[in-house]
Amino acid sequence: MYRFFKSKFYLALFLLIFVFAVGVLGFRMISEMSWIDAVYMTVITVTTVGYGEVEPLGEIGRIFTVFLIIISVFVFAYAISVITEYILSRSTLRNIIQRKTLKKIRRMENHIIICGFGRNGREASEKLGAHDQEFVIIEKDRDVIERYENSDIPFVEGNASEDEVLEKAGIHQAKCLITALPSDADNLFVVLSARQINNKLLIISRASQESSYKKLKLAGADNVIMPDKIGGEHMASLVVVPDLVEFIDNLSISGKNTTNVEEIKIEDVTTSDEEITLKELDLRRETGCTVIGYKTPEGEYIINPEATLRLAKNSKIIVLGRPEQVELLKQKYDL
Repeated sequence: MYRFFKSKFYLALFLLIFVFAVGVLGFRMISEMSWIDAVYMTVITVTTVGYGEVEPLGEIGRIFTVFLIIISVFVFAYAISVITEYILSRSTLRNIIQRKTLKKIRRMENHIIICGFGRNGREASEKLGAHDQEFVIIEKDRDVIERYENSDIPFVEGNASEDEVLEKAGIHQAKCLITALPSDADNLFVVLSARQINNKLLIISRASQESSYKKLKLAGADNVIMPDKIGGEHMASLVVVPDLVEFIDNLSISGKNTTNVEEIKIEDVTTSDEEITLKELDLRRETGCTVIGYKTPEGEYIINPEATLRLAKNSKIIVLGRPEQVELLKQKYDL
């Protein structure tokens, strides 16, 4: 909507310039005035101030002046209304959109908060959106927010290290916070503030320097990601084990209909009160998916678990399959 007002503003500006240009050229050609006299006559005509003519006008000149006055009155009236509306709309629309966003956030539960909408923040939001995860963006750069104002992304404008801004983003009912700010110091302040407000929150932080890793962990971050380090290791792996890396890259977790790897809670695939084994679950026969990993309730991972492994409550299994097999798994267990 704001862009609509912006387009009307540019239209009004164009009409003003057009009328002024027509007036100058008209007086210059019809009455053979000098450029300065033509500009002067155009200004006093379109503004209807009522000064006398610089040079006597003939019949054609007077007819042209009459039409110029009529057109300029309508153009000026339109321009003034649009410019006034445009100036007021900048603050009014911003407040309306912000109130609507905050109302939407208050209804959210178990959503994700992303601090910073740079490269890492955008990639995180795209991945979460592909998995239908609700999220809120905290961004202090007004230009960035206006760039995405026509999208459905909920933005909270402000500094993510401030408690008030985090509360506006719904930190009390959120399940996870991702801080992807470019400065490690800013990320550290965000982690400290978020952990103080919600000690059950899963916090994932970005880090640029290795020296910041321990500090962010001590501040309360559950996971610290170093994009530069991951990128360097990935490139080196393409030299050492290129086929293996390409295979892993082809294991997609990008969205609902292109997934090859899925993490599933045990409670979602069995209603039995007793602990069953992987063999009894038999996902391979039921859906074609293969169990490649198991996460215990204590958080330990078992790679390629045995068929005799008993599946405890509050544990998870990691399955691998083609997209259609994973989709069948989701349909069968209503995931």
